Amino acid sequence: MTGIAVIATMAVGCVGTGGAVPPASGAVGGGESSASVSPAESAGTATAPAETAKPAGVEAVLASMSLEEKVGQLFMPVLYGQAADTVSGENQARFGVDTPAKMVARYRPGGVILFPWAGNVKNVRQVVALTNGLQKASPEIPLLIGADQENGQVSRLAPLVTNLPGASVIGSTGDPSLARRAAEVTGRELRVLGINLDFAPVADVNINPRNPVIGPRAYGSDPEKVAPMVAAAVRGFHDAGIAATAKHFPGHGDTNVDSHTGLPVIKHSLSQWKRLDAPPFAAAIGKDVDAIMTAHVVMPKLDPSGDPATLSRPILTGLLREKLGFDGVVSTDALDMAGVRKRYGDGEVAVRAIQAGVDLLLMPPDYREAHGALLAAVKSGKISEARLDQSVRRLLKLKAARGLLERAPVADPARAERVLRSAGHLKVARLINSRAR
Repeated sequence: MTGIAVIATMAVGCVGTGGAVPPASGAVGGGESSASVSPAESAGTATAPAETAKPAGVEAVLASMSLEEKVGQLFMPVLYGQAADTVSGENQARFGVDTPAKMVARYRPGGVILFPWAGNVKNVRQVVALTNGLQKASPEIPLLIGADQENGQVSRLAPLVTNLPGASVIGSTGDPSLARRAAEVTGRELRVLGINLDFAPVADVNINPRNPVIGPRAYGSDPEKVAPMVAAAVRGFHDAGIAATAKHFPGHGDTNVDSHTGLPVIKHSLSQWKRLDAPPFAAAIGKDVDAIMTAHVVMPKLDPSGDPATLSRPILTGLLREKLGFDGVVSTDALDMAGVRKRYGDGEVAVRAIQAGVDLLLMPPDYREAHGALLAAVKSGKISEARLDQSVRRLLKLKAARGLLERAPVADPARAERVLRSAGHLKVARLINSRAR
């Protein structure tokens, strides 16, 4: 990717440093993990293939899809309930159907994201049954099932998973191999639960000590030290067979406003951005990160329009796609956050995000309005079908790269109970904590 060379020149050594991480073979358990969990169990290998025959390959699947199905692929909502057939008034109010399975069957979303507050996370066997049930509801194209499992401060699967330290603790060790091992542990545990995409690692550089939203979620405040940690974490997720997401582009580290409740403004010049914010994202791209999440922040010196990066074509297409050479999936941060809703309605936000270069619309607060607005924009030509196909193709390629396109793996609850918080995984957590400074 030509863009990687550009940033490598800007921040010498940042991109390539992740390559120095030692191989993962035997690394997760320090030689002991295999005694308690077999490699097949730890990897979460599928136990049963899907029965429905489907077109093979990304282009064949894309060609078989209706316009409505393509639009559906661009969404990743929250669904309510602890099982695919749980009846919830929240589902009825938001989607016009009462269960998660009926929502998936009606709208054909590209994926779903799990949260404890939505009733999705109760215990191991319940999560496995939920993810299997959701996949069963989407027989044509398996779902991306995502989680916000950074560890530390943001741990949506606690207390089911190993209590690993957060990024700042890992960063304090100065050892990228520990970032890789932590990510591999997390990825393996998510995978046996039926979760195939993690919204991690955080690639922000926590420049502002008063930052209310990043802080300990970042690996540190020095981009030359954060970049190899991020690269190593991406490798760890891939070792586990999980899709990784670097966040929050173009950088959320130098702010004292929380984008959940307001719209931060970061006044970095282009040269400052290249030096301070870009290196960890370039490092992640250098390790073939699957997705990059946008930030609901305004950077007026990168785009004077006043729009947040999530809706900024100069930032997402100009910097991320063209300068850094990223052609993976661009995901929004949650669209129910105040930072992205200051200027436009929920339907217009969805349309503007796709026009800016986004592929995946995460957690729209009014799903039916956003879905309808996007479908209407394509039908009217405001968004071309070719542009729609670009995003759908990227999402299908991500699924294919993680073995999810033609059949969804079926999670096994007994295997999950053996893998989660296994002796080898607990040992990794203790090791990292013992080396923290």
